[in-house]
Amino acid sequence: MSAPRVTVIAVEGISPFHLSVPSLVWGGETPVGEIEPWPIQVAALRAGTLRTSADFDIDIKHGLEAVRGADVVVVPWWGQPESAAPDELSAALRDARDDGTELLGLCLGAFPLADSGVLDGHTATTHWKWADVFRERFPLVTLEPDELYVDEGRIITGAGATAGIDACLHLLARKEGQRVANRVARRIVAAPHRSGGQAQFIERPVPEPGSDPLAEAMRWSAANLDADLSIDSLAAHAHLSRSSFTRAFRARTGTTVAKWVLGQRLSAARELLETTALPIDDVASTAGFGGAALFRQHFVTAFGATPSQYRAAFRSR
Repeated sequence: MSAPRVTVIAVEGISPFHLSVPSLVWGGETPVGEIEPWPIQVAALRAGTLRTSADFDIDIKHGLEAVRGADVVVVPWWGQPESAAPDELSAALRDARDDGTELLGLCLGAFPLADSGVLDGHTATTHWKWADVFRERFPLVTLEPDELYVDEGRIITGAGATAGIDACLHLLARKEGQRVANRVARRIVAAPHRSGGQAQFIERPVPEPGSDPLAEAMRWSAANLDADLSIDSLAAHAHLSRSSFTRAFRARTGTTVAKWVLGQRLSAARELLETTALPIDDVASTAGFGGAALFRQHFVTAFGATPSQYRAAFRSR
């Protein structure tokens, strides 16, 4: 079986790191790497010189004609997620899909795939900071912003930056076996499969100070996570009835009191895991979970990793 032919789409202002990921995982190495290199072409809307986000330009030899005949087409990045992709790129991606080509949209590269319509009715992921924009622009696509990558058969989308490596290793494992992917991962000093997902990296904002009773109650609760933070308790701090507080809270935050409080406690726990050496039991107590067992259960559900695994990955040295 011959190696898949790959076309990577480059755009103006692209990050050299994002552009290099497919070649890092699938390309040739000196000395010879662990796989037969996959032939990789880099294409743009038109052949010529492209500016990168670094202090150098790159010479692109191919236009979109290089998409035709490729086995895999990768869009590793996109610079304008709030604007529609050019019609010619969308048409090329749709044609590739119709020809049975496998499509990868990595990081913001999921946006031009969605612009082309190939993701309609499918599930996808993208960089967590742009999740709201993605949902607003593409209501026909089910977004899973917590995932490092989503495999929908012939379409794979990956989350931000280094998650592109995860997605490319996943496709390599699917085509050439997990043992090959493991050897390549070892060569490039990457995990063949990372535990958890993008949820580990998503920032959860704390409530902004405010002078209205609801904001003050939210600020108080964020500073007293080990207290009773039931609806009745917070409503009393806001000097509102339970029903009035519940309606005002949902209108302000778009969620329930219970979900918001859990998010604040998880956010505080992450900070303690990252910045202190407190035992897990103490982290659970300080963040308001009471016991370590309940804390672990909520943490794994939210982030796909245990508190100990998270601390090992993120604790400041």
